[in-house]
Parts: sequence; structure tokens; C-alpha cells
Amino acid sequence: MRTEGHGSSWLHRYAVLTASTTLLLVTAGALVKSKEAGLAVPDWPLSFGQLMPPMEGGVLYEHGHRMIGALVGLLTVGLAIWLWRSPVPRWLKRLGAAALAAVVVQGVLGGMTVLLKLPPAVSMSHAALAQLFFSATVVIARATSADWQGEPAIVEDTGSPPLRVLAWIGPPAIVAQLLLGAAYRHKVLGIIPHIAGALIAGAILFMAGISALGAVGDKPAGRAARRLLWLTGIQIVLGIAAYLSRILLDETVQPHPWMVTFTVAHVAVGALVLATSFVLAAEIQRTVRRAAQTAGADGLATAR
Repeated sequence: MRTEGHGSSWLHRYAVLTASTTLLLVTAGALVKSKEAGLAVPDWPLSFGQLMPPMEGGVLYEHGHRMIGALVGLLTVGLAIWLWRSPVPRWLKRLGAAALAAVVVQGVLGGMTVLLKLPPAVSMSHAALAQLFFSATVVIARATSADWQGEPAIVEDTGSPPLRVLAWIGPPAIVAQLLLGAAYRHKVLGIIPHIAGALIAGAILFMAGISALGAVGDKPAGRAARRLLWLTGIQIVLGIAAYLSRILLDETVQPHPWMVTFTVAHVAVGALVLATSFVLAAEIQRTVRRAAQTAGADGLATAR
């Protein structure tokens, strides 16, 4: 289905704004954890019984995170309504509705982390859902862009394993890795499972990215693959830097600025890696066919 005109371009801009604000929210959430400010505000949904408490110390990070979350919630309501009323494919309308449901659940989980005093299971669920929600907003932004519209040029895939399989293995591998990272940060598991998960997820992403580049070249899926490869490399470097800073600066009284910087950047880039892996999978799903599928479609078109 094709979405055209001035309204479509504004929908895309609005989706980009929502995705960008969500990345800011993910970054702010990582900053709350890194600054150990999760319980700086002991109540919810108000902060010390107020809508706007004094923004001092840890309150700046925790209440600031809540304010950005409220803004993202409002933007998501608008995005879901806009998508539902627009001539976009049904799957995109449903993704908008799912994003709206996710942001509501995310708000409740955020409140539970405070009221229940940071239980690891709830905090980890809160972190993982935030990244999945961000990925949904990025996919929506991509699918409402001008160059997504119209019939795509189909690319034939003759590789093994199939490119679609490689592409769709990536996102769940990253989600598993994110959960292992959250488990380490919340002291549920040690670092070894996270390192092992990084090796496995990294291998899958590099294989998918390189295979996509070889199959589609400089088409949109190839550009997404190139971004994924770069982001994965950066994420590995940031992960090493975050871990080393945590070890070398562990005896500082306050969270050291370098440790906070590397850790927050690691979380933010991790969100970008997950979102890009979903975009790559969507691009490949849309434009890549196995040789047998392509031949069958051509034969059907000829018969007609």
C-alpha cells in the first residue's frame, strides 16, 4: 500500500520525533541506574507528592526520567491514533497499537520498580521492554518514510542459510543479550554469561550484516546492514570500556563520570543495535526472496 502526500511526510516526521525522544528516554533510564538514583524519589506516580519537586541530586535524574517518559507516552498516543487514521498497511497500524500498549505497561513497570524497591525481575523487564518499544518506534519511522513507499525491487537470495533466517535470528539474540546485561547490572548474574552472550550475538549480527551486504549491495537493506555492522563494532568497544572502567574505578565513593559515560553509552548504542537489527529484518522481509519463491512468482505472473 502506498501512502502519499503532505500528510504522509508529516507522519514520518512525527514518527522520527517519537523515536528520537524514546532514545533520549532510554538514555535517561540508563543514567538513573548508573547514578544509583532509582530510589531518589520514593513515591509514584507523584514525586514527593508533587508534580514538580526540587530538581536536586538524584531527583534530577529520576524525576527527569519520569518527565521524558510522560512526553514519550503522549507522543505515542498521538502516533497510534495517526497511524490508525492513515492509509498505511494494517501491520503498521497494529504495530502502532502495540507500541501504545507497550508504553502503558512500561509506565506501570517503572512505577513498580519504585514502589517495590527495585526488584531485579521488574527492573530487568522494564529495561528490556524499553528497548523493544524503541525498536518499534524506529521501525514505524522507517516504514512511514518516502523511500519505503511503492513496490520494492526484489533481490534473489541463493545463500545458505537463507538471509531472512539470519536476519530474524538477530533481534531475539540481542534481546537475550540485553537481559544478560541487565542481570549483570542488577547483580543477578556475573559478567561471564554477558560476555558469552556478546560473542554469540556479535557473531550472528556480523554474519547477517555481511551476508546482507553481499546479497543486496547498496539497496536499503544493504545500508541497514552497514549501519548494523558499524553499531555492533562500536557496541563491543563500549562494552569493554564500560567493564574496564567499572573494575578500575570500583573503589570511588560516587559513580565515576567515566564509568557512567561508558555504561550509559553502551546502553544507548545497544538500543540502536536492536532497532537496526529489526529494521534490517524488515527490509529483508520486504525485498529479498529465495530463488524458488522468485521463480514461482514469475511463473504465476506469466500464467496470468
